Amino acid sequence: MDVLKYGKAICYSGYRQGQSPKTEAPSREQIAEDLDILVKDGYRYIRMYDPNLHARRALEIIREKKLPLKCMIGIDSDPEENNPQCPFVKQNFSQEELDKNRERNDAEAEKLIELVKEFDEEVAAVSVGNENTPVWGAHTVRPERLLEHAKKFKGALNKPVTFCEGVFEWPHLKELGDYLDFISVHSYPLHYGDTVDVAVELNKKHYRTVKELFPDKQILFTEVGWTTKTNSVMAPGQACVENQKRYITELNEWLDQDQIIGFIFEAFDEPWKGSTPEKSECNWGLYYLDRTKKW
Repeated sequence: MDVLKYGKAICYSGYRQGQSPKTEAPSREQIAEDLDILVKDGYRYIRMYDPNLHARRALEIIREKKLPLKCMIGIDSDPEENNPQCPFVKQNFSQEELDKNRERNDAEAEKLIELVKEFDEEVAAVSVGNENTPVWGAHTVRPERLLEHAKKFKGALNKPVTFCEGVFEWPHLKELGDYLDFISVHSYPLHYGDTVDVAVELNKKHYRTVKELFPDKQILFTEVGWTTKTNSVMAPGQACVENQKRYITELNEWLDQDQIIGFIFEAFDEPWKGSTPEKSECNWGLYYLDRTKKW
């Protein structure tokens, strides 16, 4: 039996120009605008990444306006180990810094518990982290620590617990996966150099692969998407609005047919994620920064 009932799902980060998780949160008015857009387009789940002011405001608005939305929320962990294989940043944290990160991660877990207790009706599930185990990761946390947080969440909350991770990492996370209530997978054909012609078939293959690892668990996609611009190494000419439209349309047809929850990454373009507007991480949204639809 599935832990979560099927519904359209999307990752939600509502930061406008000049806003970011490290600076300024979106206002209540801005978040209300965003959530109204998502509800109008049929979304029933949103995914948020940490228990910060942005998430609190979103949960408040869902409650106050009685919106038909449920939120999956997790913790955004700082690295607890150096990862010399990370290609994005050179990591050389001291042990003191890593210990402080560990303390902060524990505090974030407690903060999430308190937030979920306050907004019990608005929260569908909780996650112990996001992409903390890849060989390329910049936020490395050992699986045993993720399991520690999973046990803490299960002991404190009456919510299903998961961990959000890439498809290629799940074969190495069997103990953690067996403990979780459902498995959350990230699958990005465009990132892997594939074209839109084969993208959804690759998602289907990834789903089958993880289902074989955890046959008794509900499998969700917590990140699947298609950027519309890129300045990085992807299949040439594939990052565009036309291909996003085709990919998301074909993906949703399959997800709906098989009743698989898939959180589309991302609701809105995110300028805070890149030094230039052309960077792929800024352009995964189904909506432009001004909140108009891309297609």
